[in-house]
Amino acid sequence: MDLYTDIQYIKGVGPKRAYSLRRLGINNLRDLLLHFPREFEDQSNMVNFLTGIHNQKNAFIIQVKSKGVLSRPRKGLSILKVPVTDGTLDGSLVWFNQDYLKDRFKVGEKYFVYGKYTANRFERQILNPDIKPYLEGVSTQGLTPIYRLTQGISNKEMTKIIHNSLDNYMNLFNNILPAELMDKHNLMDSIISILKMHKPSNYSEYERARRSLSYEELLVLQLGLLMLKESNSNITEGISFIVNDELYKFIDTLPFKLTDAQSRVVNEILENMTKPLIMNRLVQGDVGSGKTIVGIIAMYNAVLNNYQAAMMAPTEILAQQHYISIKEVLKGRDVRIELLSGSMGKKAKDEVVRKLKEGEIDIIVGTHAIIQDGVTFNNLGLTITDEQHRFGVKQRLNLVDKGINPDVLVMTATPIPRTLALILYGDLDISIIDSLPPGRQKIETYAVGTDYEDRIYEFILKQIKEGRQAYIVCPLIEENEDLDIQSAEELYNRLKVGVFKDINISLLHGKMKQREKDDIMLAFKKNETQILISTTVIEVGVNVPNSNVMLIINAERFGLAQLHQLRGRVGRGEYKSYCILINDSNSKISRERMRILQSSTDGFKISEKDLELRGPGEFFGTRQHGLPELKVANLFKDMDLLKYAQDDAFKLLSQEDFKTNPKYFNLRSRIKQLWNELSQETINI
Repeated sequence: MDLYTDIQYIKGVGPKRAYSLRRLGINNLRDLLLHFPREFEDQSNMVNFLTGIHNQKNAFIIQVKSKGVLSRPRKGLSILKVPVTDGTLDGSLVWFNQDYLKDRFKVGEKYFVYGKYTANRFERQILNPDIKPYLEGVSTQGLTPIYRLTQGISNKEMTKIIHNSLDNYMNLFNNILPAELMDKHNLMDSIISILKMHKPSNYSEYERARRSLSYEELLVLQLGLLMLKESNSNITEGISFIVNDELYKFIDTLPFKLTDAQSRVVNEILENMTKPLIMNRLVQGDVGSGKTIVGIIAMYNAVLNNYQAAMMAPTEILAQQHYISIKEVLKGRDVRIELLSGSMGKKAKDEVVRKLKEGEIDIIVGTHAIIQDGVTFNNLGLTITDEQHRFGVKQRLNLVDKGINPDVLVMTATPIPRTLALILYGDLDISIIDSLPPGRQKIETYAVGTDYEDRIYEFILKQIKEGRQAYIVCPLIEENEDLDIQSAEELYNRLKVGVFKDINISLLHGKMKQREKDDIMLAFKKNETQILISTTVIEVGVNVPNSNVMLIINAERFGLAQLHQLRGRVGRGEYKSYCILINDSNSKISRERMRILQSSTDGFKISEKDLELRGPGEFFGTRQHGLPELKVANLFKDMDLLKYAQDDAFKLLSQEDFKTNPKYFNLRSRIKQLWNELSQETINI
């Protein structure tokens, strides 16, 4: 048994639960032990039916008055009510579709219960409560962990599996921080921190554990980036491109004038390209800011210098869109442009590969197909990775390896606050397109409750009758009994026979094969389907100017930056556009997040607020930038830890014995292990 033992073979899991856990990214024992609670419920504060807070979770001590009563108001729904008293007033414990609980309770027995409390002048109910036998003088556990779940596994099952693994396998972890750093920052060691993240005695203990693991994550990240940069510094000689008058003539003849922000970024790229060093530049631009034309100018410059250029996109339909755009912009110029994608027939693909190798293609646009074995360039001078957060580090490096030290341009539509980007992308130069081209439609944004749903569907129907199209986005693919939210499949099945029965609607989600996804998106682009019900796979997607409504169900479950990305799918044509957020949460933070989206269209301001308001983890996950996913660190709340980690990383690397001293062995091993998982680069440790 080791930390990388397959999750299926961990006690209490088995094949069925392993399938569910893999959907959460839990593939082995290490993933399981680092799957930390998303929040805790404090079940130690006991109330009674008089003092309980309506519509919130409360803890009670109750006594069963009589046997449970089971009713079936309609097919597929059963309701179990167990009459109880708290000693002052009567009420009921209520469960839905959990018939097996009917005979669990003994009349006259007392129980600890914790659940959502509802009270009116007719009755008091505790909905779907957690229950434990009441023992005189023994209190309930104070903090109960609440984990991120998926269909097929409950919070109780997840807690049991994780706590059992903590008891049996924590000896497999090593503490990676040297004693002087733990003392300097008042940190727990790795093993105790992991234990206290799952089972803290109080919030103070949890916070110290969280800060300890956050610092550890950030130190490993900073050391890895600095050592990666050090490894790459041996290869500095690049291509010295010349910028001639032909390029400036091309820019002057474009059918639109570049914005000041686009012009500034173009100049930064061209200045890089003229130097005899490899360009490694990140171009950030908000949705619709015009990154593509900047990339085309850079590629045309490479072609004018007799080099080939390559642009890699994450999906076939996005690659096709770029291919068409590039051909249109460079029409009438002596530039040979081809598309290479996985769906092409073997004969057509072989011909493109041959022409690329023989130097008969100047610009190649494609998907992962262009980094496959057997694809050889004649003289690759520039690589561009579009929507780069959809690619892993390995894939981007595979593209670069197709040439001899080509210049590298990486583009992303995920705005990152500049101060943070400078820290995270210390080995890249950064360009920001921070304004939108004129003519972009303002998108009216509204946040409403679930009671508006029927009116919204009527509004969408009206827009479709006027010739428009709409996106409807859900956070889940399938229904999950542990989460009271609509899934894309459930909504699709309901709407296609309901309000939109006379409309062509389609369903799109991440489990589909890429070819199927591309076909569905292409049909939507051609207006063969009018409504696309989807998960977030359309966050980065094609340009559909005819679509003017974006409806997001359970908007409270998305990050602000992600909601902003989704909103950017509309407002791309001449029609007035709308983004409607259905918020099913009454929390103050949720309302504040919706207010930010309604009041701002500035992706950079929104991303800063996203960092401030969101909990640990996903803002800078692997999907966003190809760096390791941060499981604990919150890059807004933990900015002080990030700075400490950066300072300590520089000091450690300046020590002559860092790469040989045994006290740093576990830290070096963790860095090496992490980067080997992400990249084919070798870090010199």
